[in-house]
Amino acid sequence: MKYHIIINSVKTIDALENAWSKADYVQLLDKFGFEDSGENTSEKELIELLFMAISDFEPEEAAAIILDYKLSDKLNENQIEQISHEMLLDKISEEYADISLHHQLFNINQLLYKAFNGTFPSAKATIVEFEITPNKDISKEVVLKVLNATLANSNVIKRLFHDALDGKEAFNEAESIIWDLKYTGETSYTLITSEYWMSRDEFTNAEFDVNVVEFEEDDED
Repeated sequence: MKYHIIINSVKTIDALENAWSKADYVQLLDKFGFEDSGENTSEKELIELLFMAISDFEPEEAAAIILDYKLSDKLNENQIEQISHEMLLDKISEEYADISLHHQLFNINQLLYKAFNGTFPSAKATIVEFEITPNKDISKEVVLKVLNATLANSNVIKRLFHDALDGKEAFNEAESIIWDLKYTGETSYTLITSEYWMSRDEFTNAEFDVNVVEFEEDDED
């Protein structure tokens, strides 16, 4: 299918809105040994209390506690311990092998980055606001195939998934590469992803047409 795209804005951010809820802060405070946060405490005060509580722990210990809170259903104890140490050296939200965890690892990393005043490497996210017509069958996979037409040749998605982008194989990874795809009205959408996957300076055209090729599985006899 042929689409017409208009890129309205590309922004780089270091934290996602609503990545953590007030309930998250209360539960994390409890895990860090601060049990008297109170239901009437404001979110701003909860964050300040949490950062104070976190500062009583070594960085890797704090990382392990938050990783366990957020990803204990995805990671075992040994994996959590390993990641908690690696986070101090590398941008784990970009480098971890399981890309389905990158979104949550980004949120965890940035919370720790702020709590420890830069001890952890800072990662970035990218927000793209765009219009697409026709507004039909828009999925994360379609959006990545569309944006392939404007992203620089050095882009990591192009290098790793060129066959999937060309419709030659399934593109299941699209669900993890784009963290959030939100319809914002008529033909407009906003997507959030890691700067690792696409950065602001990789966009070469603001308006363009592109033909998207869907992957079709061979029928089994």
